[in-house]
Amino acid sequence: MRIQVKAHARSRREAVNPQPDGSFKVEVKAPPSDGEANAAICKLLAEYFHKPKSAVRVVLGGTNSRKVIEVDD
Repeated sequence: MRIQVKAHARSRREAVNPQPDGSFKVEVKAPPSDGEANAAICKLLAEYFHKPKSAVRVVLGGTNSRKVIEVDD
């Protein structure tokens, strides 16, 4: 399954918020440098969907705040 994500790095909290349009807003404390925020987003989404971390990856938007994330079934 592919989902649209609006990422917010360096947030005060970590949260996954479903949006009315079917996308997700993901807030992480990690900085956006060296892929730290992407790794934190994948970890948080893996917990949210009850999947292993290896089942979640960034497909598009690695350096953008809007991302496409793939979650394996």
